[in-house]
Amino acid sequence: MSGSLVLRTGLAIAALAVASALPAQVWRSDQGDGTYRNPVLFADYPDPDIIRVGEDFYFVTTTFANAPGITILHSKDLVNWRIASHVIKRLDGDPRYDLKEGGAYRHGFYAASLRHHDGLFAIAVTPVGHKTRIYRSARIEGPWTYKELDIEAFDPALFFDDDGTAYLGTSVGTDGTLTLLTLNKDLSAIAATRQAYYNKGAEGSKIIRHNGWYYLFNAIPSKLAMTVSRSRSLWGPWETRPSIDDKTGGHQGAIVDLPDGSWYGFVMVDAGAIGRMTNISPIFWKDEWPVWGTPDAPDQVPDRSPKPIQGLPFAEPDSSDDFSGPRLGLQWQWNHNPDDSRWSLTQHPGFLRLHATQADGIWTARNTLTQKAQGPRARAVVKLDTSGIRPGDVCGFGSFGKYSAQLSVVGGPKGTRGLQMQLTESTSDAPRTQLRVPARPIEGRTLWLRTDMDFGAREGRVAYSLDNRRWSELGGAFPLAFDWRTGTFQGQQLALSCYNPEPGGGYLDVDSFTLSALPTGEGS
Repeated sequence: MSGSLVLRTGLAIAALAVASALPAQVWRSDQGDGTYRNPVLFADYPDPDIIRVGEDFYFVTTTFANAPGITILHSKDLVNWRIASHVIKRLDGDPRYDLKEGGAYRHGFYAASLRHHDGLFAIAVTPVGHKTRIYRSARIEGPWTYKELDIEAFDPALFFDDDGTAYLGTSVGTDGTLTLLTLNKDLSAIAATRQAYYNKGAEGSKIIRHNGWYYLFNAIPSKLAMTVSRSRSLWGPWETRPSIDDKTGGHQGAIVDLPDGSWYGFVMVDAGAIGRMTNISPIFWKDEWPVWGTPDAPDQVPDRSPKPIQGLPFAEPDSSDDFSGPRLGLQWQWNHNPDDSRWSLTQHPGFLRLHATQADGIWTARNTLTQKAQGPRARAVVKLDTSGIRPGDVCGFGSFGKYSAQLSVVGGPKGTRGLQMQLTESTSDAPRTQLRVPARPIEGRTLWLRTDMDFGAREGRVAYSLDNRRWSELGGAFPLAFDWRTGTFQGQQLALSCYNPEPGGGYLDVDSFTLSALPTGEGS
């Protein structure tokens, strides 16, 4: 772990103590005294693009193969966020999104660009290995429709100029040449293509216009750094300056204006097993250049700062759930497109029912229901009804990612059930699973399972209880990690799963899911 990450983790834990009056919360950026702490969300919300429409801020983030896809959050003050919608209900265009012909982990939909123009929200996104899409909707909640272009534009940067002309900027870090694609009026086709700028290693572009200048923000992933460029014309010449990096705040993002005319920056920072988090920062202008931080501490994202907009209430994405509603909460996503015949909120009212899907392990099992883990130290507890478990079923709860530690109920002969702990590591060849604790008999139909995650220690633990009072750990500590090459390209997730190597099988009923801070003195 880098020194900067250790420092930020220490500050995060200190901030957690400030929020101890609200025990249901894992992390609170809003300190309740007119200030906030970074990150604004202590979870994996990567590749941020944030815009303002009137008094509302919208934040689009990467979701890869998770479904529904392309998450949008909403805020009134850039600090307190709630999930507003998902753009894509079901991923389309590739059988792998259905876990057929292999899976789409590390692929799917990422690095979307969000804009608002002429009363419509517009999103440019390029599914990995596919053509670029432009989604549009009059409402942030949707419905969204899309048109596909005839080009695969990497990390597309959607930009509307003052005359209404729409452009896509695209640059791949291995090349670094920014190409500007002029779109036709209805955003359905490329009208012109022109190379505009070269910046070695640049990708993740964002383009804005301010005070007669065009500003271009680029990530330089090889250096975990960001540059800012400016020009009087989109076609150059461009001047470029280094900006911040992961040691001073982050390496991919841009800036957004506030209703009062001031500016704030948003930036992604690699943060270990939790994933890639978003920081926000005051921006001041010097010689027509945007500078992160304050004049007293320039080129540095502050760990703590006055809130951009004062007086608005605390808000956070939903997490805990009693499954009593008619649809899943927006905090939940499936690991790929679900098989909708194999899950239900109505077959056992007040419960989520997961029918066993046929698979040889969690990595290949459909209908694994996930939500983002939260830091710095979190505890998740599920209450289960196991009476529907059948022979061969493996149904349980735990972590999901580079390392997937699952505490599972295993169906045995003649209605018997056992509890086992297994750890699956995703590798470049095939997932490797080790059975840490073989199935041990359990009695009764009601069971509580618990997953603890300590991101400072980079360790997790699982435990079970028959009464929600006395708990027993199984399997010892397991690692928490982020690996974009062989993992999911996401921070650790929490996951409910139910599968069986054979067809048929039974089901798992989930009564509730509760997420809270890991109590002081517990964990690693």
